[in-house]
Amino acid sequence: MDFNESSEHEMLRSSVAQLAESYGHKYWVDKAKRREFASELWNDLGKLGFLGVNLPETYGGGGMGLTELAIVVEELAAAGCPQMLLLVSPSIAGMVIAKFGTEAQKTAWLPGIADGSVIVAMALTEPNAGSNTHQISTRAQRQGGDYVISGSKYFITGVRASKYMLVLARTDSSSARGLSMFIVPSDAPGIIANHLPVEVLEPEEQNTLFFDDVRVPADHLVGNEGDGLRELFVGLNTERILSAATTAGFSRYAVAKAKRYAVERKVWGVPIGSHQGVAHPLAEAAIQAETARLMLQKACWLYDTCDDNKAVGEASNMAKFVNAEACLTLLDTAIQVHGGNGLATETGLATIWWLARLQRTAPVSREMVLNHFAQETLGLPRSY
Repeated sequence: MDFNESSEHEMLRSSVAQLAESYGHKYWVDKAKRREFASELWNDLGKLGFLGVNLPETYGGGGMGLTELAIVVEELAAAGCPQMLLLVSPSIAGMVIAKFGTEAQKTAWLPGIADGSVIVAMALTEPNAGSNTHQISTRAQRQGGDYVISGSKYFITGVRASKYMLVLARTDSSSARGLSMFIVPSDAPGIIANHLPVEVLEPEEQNTLFFDDVRVPADHLVGNEGDGLRELFVGLNTERILSAATTAGFSRYAVAKAKRYAVERKVWGVPIGSHQGVAHPLAEAAIQAETARLMLQKACWLYDTCDDNKAVGEASNMAKFVNAEACLTLLDTAIQVHGGNGLATETGLATIWWLARLQRTAPVSREMVLNHFAQETLGLPRSY
C-alpha cells in the first residue's frame, strides 16, 4: 500500500484549487442566492480539461478515472465552490454513455460533456417511486422510428442549465426490471419543467418535470432496451462516490475555517483553541473526517480497478455514508467554534449547511445504505 499521492494527482489538486479559490465562496453564494448556474466557473473547468478527466481521450476526455474526477469535486468543495452537476453530467451521463452507448452516441455527446459545452441532467426520481426504482411509472413506447415518453419526474437537478437529460423510463410493463435509458433534449416539445422551491442554497435549481408524449428518435436509446436498471447502477455508484468527495471537501473547508478562527480569536488573553472544550471536539471531528476520506479513496480505487460490482457498490455506499456523517459533525463543530459568528453569512459555514445535509439523504438515503450493508455484507434477512 502506498498512501503517497502521485505528482499528477498533486498537480491536479493544486490546479483545481487555484481556479476555485480565484472565484471564492462569495461568488458561489451570490450565484446560489439568485438560483443562477455558476456558468463562468463551469466553463473555465471545461476549458482546462477538468470536467472530462474521467472520460476517454478518444472523445475529448482526459483518459483517467473516477479517482481524478473525485479530486476535482473534492477540491471545488474544499474551496467553497461545489459544482453539483459534476455528480451527474460527466459522471453518471458521461460514464454510462462511454460504457453502454453506441459509437455514434459517444461521438455526438462525449466531447461536449468533456469540455462542458454540453450538460446532461439525470431524470430518474419520481414522486411515487422514491428509493424503489423498480416502481418507476414514466413510460417510453416504441412508435415507428421513435420512442414516445409520458410521465413525470421529481427533484431533478439543473434542468435549465442542461442541453440534454438522461431519462429512465419503463419500456416493458410486464416486468419490474423493464426499464430503459434515453438521451432526451431538455427543450424537447412536450416537456414542462417547473421550479421546485427548496431551502438548500445551491446554484443548480430543482425541478418537477412532466413528459407529455415527448418524442425521441430510437437511436437515443442508450444500451439495450430493458437493460436500463443495470446500466443505471454503474452511474449511481459514481454519484455516491462523488457525493462522498463533496462532503470530504466540505469537511476540509470547515476545519480550515475553524482552525484559523480558533488560533486568531482570543478570549481572556489566550486563543480559544488552547481550551480543550474547543480543541477536543474539533480534533475528534477532524479525525472522523480524515478516516472517512480513506473510505472515499478506497471506493475510487475499486471503481477504477475492480470488476466486482458488489465490492464497488458496497464501497460506494460506505464512502457516501461515512463522509456525509463526518462532514455534518465537523461542520456543526466548526459553527460552534465560531459561536454566533458561525451563523454569519460572511463566515461561510452556515451557507453550505443544507447542501451538506442533503448528502445525508441524497443520492441515496442513509437508511437505504444501512439496509444494503445489513443485507449484502452482513447477510441479515431482507427488511424491505
